[in-house]
Amino acid sequence: MSAIFKRELKSYFTSPIGYAALAIILFLAGDAFHMIMYYGVADLSYVYSNMLTFVLLLVLPILTMRLLSDEKRQKTDQALFTAPVSLGGIVVGKYLAALLLFVIGVSITLVFAVVLAAAGAEVNWMHTVGNYLGLLMLGGVIITIGLLISSLTENQFIAALGTFLVSLSMLMIDSIASMTTNSVVIAVVNFLSVNARYNNFTSGVIQYDDIIFFLSMQALFLFLTVRIMDRKRWN
Repeated sequence: MSAIFKRELKSYFTSPIGYAALAIILFLAGDAFHMIMYYGVADLSYVYSNMLTFVLLLVLPILTMRLLSDEKRQKTDQALFTAPVSLGGIVVGKYLAALLLFVIGVSITLVFAVVLAAAGAEVNWMHTVGNYLGLLMLGGVIITIGLLISSLTENQFIAALGTFLVSLSMLMIDSIASMTTNSVVIAVVNFLSVNARYNNFTSGVIQYDDIIFFLSMQALFLFLTVRIMDRKRWN
C-alpha cells in the first residue's frame, strides 16, 4: 500500500493537477480570508463556506478523476492487478494520496486562525477546529465517491462530472424531507443527512456519532470500489 501511496502522491506533483488543485484551494481560501480581514471580523466561517462550495464540489472531482480511470485508459490496470499488493491496498493507497493533498491545501485555514490570534483577535478555537475537521470529513467522503466513480470509467471528464453530480445530490438529500410527510422517510433522510452532521461540526459541536458516520461512508465507498475492481479483474 505504501508503494501505491508514494507513487500516487508523486504523480500529483509530476503533473499539473496537484499544483493546480493546491493553487485553487489557496487562492479561494486566501481571497475569503482577505474579505474577513477587510471587514475586521475574526470569524473564519466565510472562509470555510467558500471552500465548501468551490473546493469540495469543483476541485475534488478534478483531483480524483484520474485515480483509476487513467489506469484503465493507459492499460496499466492489469499491472496493478498483478502487483504484489491487495486490491484493498491499491484503493486505500490512492485514497490516502488524494486525502493528504487535500489536507495540505485546507491546512492553510489553521494558519489564518493563528494569524488572527496573533493580531489580538478573539478566535473561537472550537468553532475553527470543528469547521476544519468537518471539511476534512466531508472532503474524505467526496474523495471516496470520486475514487468509486473513477473505477467505473476510463473517461476522466465523465469521472469528474459523475463525482460532482453524486456529491451535489448527497448534499441536497435534505430537500427530500421537505417534499413528504411520511415520518419514516423523514427519519431516514434526517439520519442520512450529510448537511445536518456537517453543520454540527461548523457549529463547534464535535460528536462521535458524526465522526463515525463520515468514516463509515468513506469505508463503504472504498469497499464498493474494491468490489468493482475485483469483478473487473476476473472479467
